[in-house]
Amino acid sequence: MEYRKLGQTDIKVSKLCLGSMTFGEQNSEAQAHEQLDMALAVGVNFIDTAEMYPVAPSAETQGRTEQYIGRWLGARGNRDKVILASKITGPAEWVDYLREGNLRFDRKNITVALDASLQRLQTDYLDLYQLHWPERNTNYFGKLAYPAGEDATDLTPLDETLSVLKELVQAGKIRHIGLSNETPWGVMKFLQVADQHSLPRVVSVQNPYNLLNRSFEVGLSEVALREGTGLLAYSPLAFGVLSGKYLSGAFPKGARLTLWERFSRYNSEIAAMATQAYVDLARRHNIDPAQMALAYVTSRPFVTSNIIGATSLEQLKSNLASAELTLSDVLLDEIESIHERYTYPCP
Repeated sequence: MEYRKLGQTDIKVSKLCLGSMTFGEQNSEAQAHEQLDMALAVGVNFIDTAEMYPVAPSAETQGRTEQYIGRWLGARGNRDKVILASKITGPAEWVDYLREGNLRFDRKNITVALDASLQRLQTDYLDLYQLHWPERNTNYFGKLAYPAGEDATDLTPLDETLSVLKELVQAGKIRHIGLSNETPWGVMKFLQVADQHSLPRVVSVQNPYNLLNRSFEVGLSEVALREGTGLLAYSPLAFGVLSGKYLSGAFPKGARLTLWERFSRYNSEIAAMATQAYVDLARRHNIDPAQMALAYVTSRPFVTSNIIGATSLEQLKSNLASAELTLSDVLLDEIESIHERYTYPCP
């Protein structure tokens, strides 16, 4: 397993990270522990979770994922062997059950959210604490047009957010901070405020990135490389679409798009056309389509770690094997040719 520096820190994380949002919904606690054991056994030292998980989110299951991971850490006694990341939920009407719906990145919310996560995870510190999505109204979760006209006076000042996080770093509860679902302006603004006020600098950005959604490459990839804010790529298989399992109108039993209609980001006619092209390409080269899609993401120079997820050990084993796959220059050129035909079909 290859290990890469997390931003400008002294932490090295595996180039594959185990995502956990299925733990507590599509996966039982026993299955979650099996996945964690398998990933750790092949060298994955990086685990990502969030206070909101599992997905699809609900008041009844909120926090269950962190509890599963916490009990695994407690049972195995291996907290020192993993780099553990979690996230604080941003404002949204569909998670109004959290903190009475007043989800801000202010002192009260950050302190309460972090302490609850630490308790569920059975640890006294996180290696990386991330803001799950911006407090402001901007482009994320597939939104393209910038929503101008927002009243910026009702937002938590960034220096307040970073000051609270600095205090938590000094208290030993957090080692480093990251952003998620952010824009180039957002990342640069956080860095600017941090530098101006001697506050913690962002070390990573967790955004979607896959063959159907390469929007990170415009703007954010340059920031990642020049500022040391590497990408933690989520949805590298586009909700499993790039495996090809949904082609020809198929909806496998128990799969995410089968269970929840709300996950439609990668379920469109043009997405199916692009996916078919990538699947056909992989098969012409005798490569598993999912492994090709994962290996592409992992190989990008601005990617720090590729967050993989699975609902079965068989899927996880295949995803982990993508770490050993090197894509030829010929194959990469063919991927670019498809990308020119289907550019950002699912932003």
